[in-house]
Amino acid sequence: MSEDSVSVYADPEELAESVAAMLLAWLRERQESAAVASIVLTGGSVADRIHRAVANSSDRDSVDWSSVHVWWGDERFVAGGDGDRNEQQARTALLDRLPLDPAQVHVMPADDGSLSAEEAAAGYADELAAAANGAACPVFDILMLGVGEDGHVASLFPGHPALAASGVAVGVHDSPKPPPDRVSLTFQALNRAREVWFVAAGEGKAVAVAGAHVGDDVADVPARGVRGLERTRWLLDEAAASQLVE
Repeated sequence: MSEDSVSVYADPEELAESVAAMLLAWLRERQESAAVASIVLTGGSVADRIHRAVANSSDRDSVDWSSVHVWWGDERFVAGGDGDRNEQQARTALLDRLPLDPAQVHVMPADDGSLSAEEAAAGYADELAAAANGAACPVFDILMLGVGEDGHVASLFPGHPALAASGVAVGVHDSPKPPPDRVSLTFQALNRAREVWFVAAGEGKAVAVAGAHVGDDVADVPARGVRGLERTRWLLDEAAASQLVE
């Protein structure tokens, strides 16, 4: 049965430093018993802080990065290199500072003028299947997710048709947050992670974080629809945790 836990930190800085240390420790431990580790990254300001904290950590080089596969939970469907892309944010803060094999960094396709968001999602689904040993999607080790003020996760927004998407990746249009076109993992794929780490900071996230802990209607709060196969961690600063009921 999946284990849920909530950890609360004083502020976004302490949150980022703690999550970075936790991730590095987890990767070191994983590499003692497994040849490969897979992590799914997210975007946003808290994720950017975490990425920079990992890159700046004195423990960074204790991880064998050549055995780490990196995926994304969602992506803004804009041109490659655009600062709005989660990939670009992660490269600048972290990935370009690590000895990663480029073949093990699995980016979602960018808008190059020849692809639709649906075609980009189909391409990513093919890449997931190729890594899944006969399944449609691999089982990820750690899936990191933010939580929007409206309760969205990845690019699955409240009341949006993409909530009901089949398969493992979906093209998203008319996003309530810019840019309007995106690619996202579906609930089917998001729920194939051993551990899900929800990371959120700020008072603006407090209602959504609390709402994700009650009820089961994902149409209102999509964050309710994702849980780790073994563990779900809520990693929050005090402001984001302020509406949780003990």
